[in-house]
Amino acid sequence: MTPTVRVIGLGIAGMVLLAIALGVWRGMASPQPARDGVVTGLITAEVIFAAALVLLGSIVEGFGYGLSLGTRWPYTRNIIVLMLRGDPEAAHRVLATAVGLTALALAIVRPDYMTLLGLGLIVLTALFGMGTLYVLAGRAPAFVHGTHGLLAYLVFINYLVAVNFPAAHLGAYLASAFPLHAVLFAVFMGGMVTGQRGFGKPIEPFLRPRRSAQWIFVVHGLAALAVLATLGWLSAGYPVAFALALLQAAVGFFLFHAVNFRPKSPGTLVVFHQLMAVLITVAIVLQWHW
Repeated sequence: MTPTVRVIGLGIAGMVLLAIALGVWRGMASPQPARDGVVTGLITAEVIFAAALVLLGSIVEGFGYGLSLGTRWPYTRNIIVLMLRGDPEAAHRVLATAVGLTALALAIVRPDYMTLLGLGLIVLTALFGMGTLYVLAGRAPAFVHGTHGLLAYLVFINYLVAVNFPAAHLGAYLASAFPLHAVLFAVFMGGMVTGQRGFGKPIEPFLRPRRSAQWIFVVHGLAALAVLATLGWLSAGYPVAFALALLQAAVGFFLFHAVNFRPKSPGTLVVFHQLMAVLITVAIVLQWHW
């Protein structure tokens, strides 16, 4: 447990506390009936929970905790104690449980398209999360890791859309939100890169790709260029997202070298790379302007 891991972990713990506080505040401040106020509060908390879970996963990857609990899933002995001692993988699983329970509460209080879809996506994300352990152990294909990342972002987007566009359905929204197509493909390919290189293995510098991990990295790079091209073309509508995407491209370049320099623990850049992806997603959905 380095000071860097502790600081990032405390930041994410702060996000979780903020989620609870905002959820309670929005629920109590809502002028709607009590049941609708509860739903509003739970959805608000779930958005931040889902974002914190993605970032916590990046700590697990960036600092080499992917197999700290082995392939035992979902829980291991004394998982709460391990979390309190600072194991990010244990914290990741406990927070994933909180995300699932919040989604279940939403589905019970208001069983509609959004809440039931969110619960279903979380169940799928959890199952593919179990699969990522076997990917890192070399016993499952990289596709599993990429799909896990994609599903985690769909969970986040589902509740983020519900907060800002209560009448929208995720499928219809995604069909109309063209920039998110490129972002989600890049997220999927980023997970594929991590899965294909395996646990603690470098991609290795190259001019011409020769190994499968290098070919997948090239496709991921093309996906990142597609994000830049899409947001650049639509920069009038998504100026903040475009600026963040430019920064993300630079971070990706340095992350490639960090993965090759310290393949078992690339460090803070993994967290920052994931944070940029989350912020780009938020900037697109909220259409942030300067």
